[in-house]
Amino acid sequence: MSISSTFGGRRGVLAAVATVVLLVLGGGLVARALTAPGPPPQPDSSQAVAAPSTPPASARPSPSAAPTEAEAPDPDFGLLMAPSAPVALRIPSIHLATKGLVELGIGTRGELEAPKDFQRAGWYAAGPTPGEFGPSVIAGHVDSTLGPAVFYRLGALEKGAQVMVDRKDGSTATFVVDRVARYPKAHFPTSEVYADTGGRAELRLITCGGDIDRQSGHYLDNVVAYAHLVPGA
Repeated sequence: MSISSTFGGRRGVLAAVATVVLLVLGGGLVARALTAPGPPPQPDSSQAVAAPSTPPASARPSPSAAPTEAEAPDPDFGLLMAPSAPVALRIPSIHLATKGLVELGIGTRGELEAPKDFQRAGWYAAGPTPGEFGPSVIAGHVDSTLGPAVFYRLGALEKGAQVMVDRKDGSTATFVVDRVARYPKAHFPTSEVYADTGGRAELRLITCGGDIDRQSGHYLDNVVAYAHLVPGA
Protein backbone atom coordinates (compact mmCIF):
# COMPACT_ATOMS: atom_id res chain seq x y z
CA MET A 1 0.00 0.00 0.00
CA SER A 2 1.42 3.36 -0.96
CA ILE A 3 0.95 6.15 1.55
CA SER A 4 1.06 9.77 0.52
CA SER A 5 3.77 11.78 2.23
CA THR A 6 2.11 15.08 1.29
CA PHE A 7 0.16 16.68 4.09
CA GLY A 8 -0.39 20.03 2.45
CA GLY A 9 -0.23 23.19 4.74
CA ARG A 10 -2.68 23.48 7.55
CA ARG A 11 -5.69 22.57 5.46
CA GLY A 12 -7.18 19.42 4.03
CA VAL A 13 -8.00 16.06 5.48
CA LEU A 14 -5.17 13.57 5.82
CA ALA A 15 -7.33 10.98 4.08
CA ALA A 16 -4.49 9.11 2.43
CA VAL A 17 -2.72 8.55 5.72
CA ALA A 18 -5.97 7.56 7.41
CA THR A 19 -6.21 4.58 5.07
CA VAL A 20 -3.27 2.88 6.77
CA VAL A 21 -4.32 -0.36 8.41
CA LEU A 22 -2.34 -0.47 11.63
CA LEU A 23 -2.69 -4.17 12.31
CA VAL A 24 -0.46 -4.97 15.26
CA LEU A 25 2.15 -2.24 15.00
CA GLY A 26 4.40 -4.33 12.83
CA GLY A 27 3.66 -7.46 14.76
CA GLY A 28 6.33 -6.39 17.19
CA LEU A 29 6.17 -4.89 20.67
CA VAL A 30 6.00 -8.44 21.81
CA ALA A 31 5.57 -10.74 24.73
CA ARG A 32 6.44 -9.84 28.27
CA ALA A 33 9.72 -11.24 29.48
CA LEU A 34 9.81 -13.86 32.19
CA THR A 35 12.23 -11.57 34.02
CA ALA A 36 10.03 -8.46 33.73
CA PRO A 37 8.98 -6.77 37.01
CA GLY A 38 5.32 -7.43 36.22
CA PRO A 39 2.74 -6.34 33.66
CA PRO A 40 3.35 -2.89 32.17
CA PRO A 41 1.09 -0.09 33.48
CA GLN A 42 -2.24 0.26 31.71
CA PRO A 43 -4.13 3.51 31.07
CA ASP A 44 -6.49 4.65 33.79
CA SER A 45 -9.98 4.70 32.28
CA SER A 46 -10.61 8.03 34.01
CA GLN A 47 -7.94 9.60 31.78
CA ALA A 48 -9.73 8.68 28.55
CA VAL A 49 -11.53 11.98 28.15
CA ALA A 50 -12.40 13.53 24.85
CA ALA A 51 -9.90 15.89 23.26
CA PRO A 52 -11.03 19.47 22.50
CA SER A 53 -13.61 19.35 19.73
CA THR A 54 -15.82 21.61 17.65
CA PRO A 55 -18.12 23.66 19.90
CA PRO A 56 -21.83 22.72 19.88
CA ALA A 57 -24.10 24.49 17.42
CA SER A 58 -25.56 26.62 20.22
CA ALA A 59 -22.12 28.05 20.89
CA ARG A 60 -21.41 28.96 17.27
CA PRO A 61 -22.30 32.36 15.77
CA SER A 62 -25.38 32.30 13.56
CA PRO A 63 -24.87 32.84 9.81
CA SER A 64 -26.51 36.25 10.03
CA ALA A 65 -23.97 37.32 12.64
CA ALA A 66 -20.97 36.08 10.68
CA PRO A 67 -18.52 38.78 9.59
CA THR A 68 -18.30 39.65 5.92
CA GLU A 69 -15.44 38.24 3.85
CA ALA A 70 -13.57 41.53 4.13
CA GLU A 71 -13.97 41.55 7.90
CA ALA A 72 -13.33 37.86 8.55
CA PRO A 73 -10.10 37.33 10.53
CA ASP A 74 -7.51 34.81 9.44
CA PRO A 75 -8.16 31.43 11.06
CA ASP A 76 -6.04 30.71 14.11
CA PHE A 77 -4.80 27.13 14.07
CA GLY A 78 -2.64 27.54 17.15
CA LEU A 79 1.07 27.05 17.54
CA LEU A 80 2.93 25.38 14.67
CA MET A 81 6.60 24.73 13.97
CA ALA A 82 8.65 24.33 10.80
CA PRO A 83 9.52 20.75 9.77
CA SER A 84 12.47 19.16 11.61
CA ALA A 85 13.09 15.50 12.35
CA PRO A 86 12.88 14.33 16.00
CA VAL A 87 16.10 13.17 17.65
CA ALA A 88 15.11 12.63 21.29
CA LEU A 89 12.03 12.14 23.46
CA ARG A 90 11.57 13.12 27.12
CA ILE A 91 8.58 12.47 29.39
CA PRO A 92 9.54 13.46 32.96
CA SER A 93 6.38 12.16 34.65
CA ILE A 94 7.17 8.55 33.68
CA HIS A 95 10.96 8.96 33.83
CA LEU A 96 11.41 8.40 30.11
CA ALA A 97 14.36 9.86 28.20
CA THR A 98 15.57 8.36 24.96
CA LYS A 99 17.77 9.55 22.12
CA GLY A 100 18.35 8.37 18.59
CA LEU A 101 14.78 8.06 17.31
CA VAL A 102 14.66 5.90 14.19
CA GLU A 103 12.55 6.36 11.08
CA LEU A 104 9.61 4.00 10.67
CA GLY A 105 7.70 3.16 7.53
CA ILE A 106 4.77 0.98 6.50
CA GLY A 107 5.21 -2.79 6.32
CA THR A 108 4.08 -5.16 3.59
CA ARG A 109 0.67 -5.69 5.25
CA GLY A 110 -0.01 -1.98 5.64
CA GLU A 111 1.05 -1.88 9.29
CA LEU A 112 3.33 0.63 10.96
CA GLU A 113 6.77 -0.89 11.40
CA ALA A 114 8.14 -1.38 14.90
CA PRO A 115 11.69 -0.34 15.85
CA LYS A 116 14.20 -3.18 15.60
CA ASP A 117 15.91 -2.00 18.80
CA PHE A 118 13.63 -2.54 21.81
CA GLN A 119 15.24 0.35 23.67
CA ARG A 120 14.68 2.88 20.89
CA ALA A 121 11.53 4.70 19.85
CA GLY A 122 10.79 5.47 16.22
CA TRP A 123 8.73 8.04 14.34
CA TYR A 124 6.49 7.63 11.29
CA ALA A 125 8.72 9.38 8.75
CA ALA A 126 6.00 9.77 6.09
CA GLY A 127 3.93 11.86 8.49
CA PRO A 128 4.44 15.32 9.97
CA THR A 129 7.48 15.90 12.16
CA PRO A 130 6.63 16.78 15.79
CA GLY A 131 5.44 20.38 15.88
CA GLU A 132 4.13 20.48 12.32
CA PHE A 133 0.43 20.63 11.49
CA GLY A 134 -1.12 17.20 11.77
CA PRO A 135 -0.58 14.05 13.83
CA SER A 136 3.05 13.13 14.37
CA VAL A 137 3.44 9.48 15.43
CA ILE A 138 6.13 7.98 17.69
CA ALA A 139 6.04 4.27 18.51
CA GLY A 140 8.09 1.95 20.69
CA HIS A 141 8.16 -1.50 22.26
CA VAL A 142 6.69 -2.06 25.72
CA ASP A 143 9.02 -4.94 26.59
CA SER A 144 10.94 -7.92 25.21
CA THR A 145 12.11 -11.31 26.37
CA LEU A 146 14.92 -9.50 28.19
CA GLY A 147 12.70 -7.16 30.22
CA PRO A 148 11.08 -3.69 30.00
CA ALA A 149 11.59 -1.75 26.78
CA VAL A 150 11.55 1.96 25.96
CA PHE A 151 7.75 2.48 26.31
CA TYR A 152 7.23 0.17 29.27
CA ARG A 153 5.61 2.93 31.37
CA LEU A 154 3.65 4.64 28.60
CA GLY A 155 0.39 3.26 30.03
CA ALA A 156 1.04 5.21 33.24
CA LEU A 157 0.99 8.54 31.39
CA GLU A 158 -1.76 10.87 32.58
CA LYS A 159 -3.72 13.73 31.12
CA GLY A 160 -1.82 17.01 31.50
CA ALA A 161 1.65 15.43 31.45
CA GLN A 162 4.31 17.17 29.39
CA VAL A 163 6.10 15.46 26.50
CA MET A 164 9.21 17.06 25.02
CA VAL A 165 10.55 16.14 21.60
CA ASP A 166 14.00 17.49 20.77
CA ARG A 167 14.40 18.18 17.06
CA LYS A 168 17.28 18.15 14.61
CA ASP A 169 17.22 21.92 14.18
CA GLY A 170 17.99 22.40 17.89
CA SER A 171 14.44 23.30 18.89
CA THR A 172 12.15 21.42 21.26
CA ALA A 173 8.48 20.70 20.60
CA THR A 174 6.56 20.60 23.89
CA PHE A 175 3.25 18.76 24.04
CA VAL A 176 0.59 18.26 26.72
CA VAL A 177 -1.25 14.96 26.95
CA ASP A 178 -5.00 15.16 26.25
CA ARG A 179 -5.85 11.53 26.94
CA VAL A 180 -4.52 7.98 26.97
CA ALA A 181 -6.53 5.06 25.62
CA ARG A 182 -6.23 1.32 24.99
CA TYR A 183 -7.67 -0.42 21.94
CA PRO A 184 -7.86 -4.04 20.75
CA LYS A 185 -5.41 -4.42 17.88
CA ALA A 186 -8.19 -5.91 15.77
CA HIS A 187 -10.12 -2.63 16.13
CA PHE A 188 -7.32 -0.07 16.08
CA PRO A 189 -8.81 3.42 15.37
CA THR A 190 -6.60 4.21 12.37
CA SER A 191 -8.65 7.21 11.25
CA GLU A 192 -8.63 8.74 14.72
CA VAL A 193 -4.87 8.31 15.14
CA TYR A 194 -3.77 9.40 11.68
CA ALA A 195 -6.55 11.69 10.44
CA ASP A 196 -6.86 15.46 10.22
CA THR A 197 -6.30 17.19 13.58
CA GLY A 198 -8.42 20.22 12.75
CA GLY A 199 -5.41 22.44 12.15
CA ARG A 200 -3.43 21.65 15.31
CA ALA A 201 0.02 20.18 15.70
CA GLU A 202 -0.49 16.97 17.66
CA LEU A 203 1.45 13.92 18.79
CA ARG A 204 0.57 10.24 19.12
CA LEU A 205 2.64 7.86 21.24
CA ILE A 206 1.93 4.18 20.59
CA THR A 207 2.93 0.90 22.21
CA CYS A 208 1.34 -2.44 23.13
CA GLY A 209 -0.74 -3.28 26.18
CA GLY A 210 -3.52 -5.36 27.63
CA ASP A 211 -3.32 -9.13 27.95
CA ILE A 212 -0.97 -11.46 26.12
CA ASP A 213 -2.13 -14.09 23.64
CA ARG A 214 -0.40 -17.15 25.05
CA GLN A 215 -0.31 -18.84 21.65
CA SER A 216 1.31 -16.03 19.66
CA GLY A 217 3.16 -14.40 22.55
CA HIS A 218 1.92 -10.95 21.45
CA TYR A 219 -0.09 -8.37 23.34
CA LEU A 220 -3.72 -8.10 22.28
CA ASP A 221 -4.07 -4.31 22.57
CA ASN A 222 -2.38 -1.03 21.67
CA VAL A 223 -1.94 1.89 24.07
CA VAL A 224 -2.17 5.34 22.46
CA ALA A 225 -1.41 8.69 24.10
CA TYR A 226 -2.83 11.79 22.38
CA ALA A 227 -1.16 15.18 22.94
CA HIS A 228 -1.13 18.67 21.44
CA LEU A 229 1.60 21.27 20.95
CA VAL A 230 1.96 24.07 23.50
CA PRO A 231 4.44 26.93 23.92
CA GLY A 232 7.73 25.69 25.34
CA ALA A 233 8.91 26.64 28.81
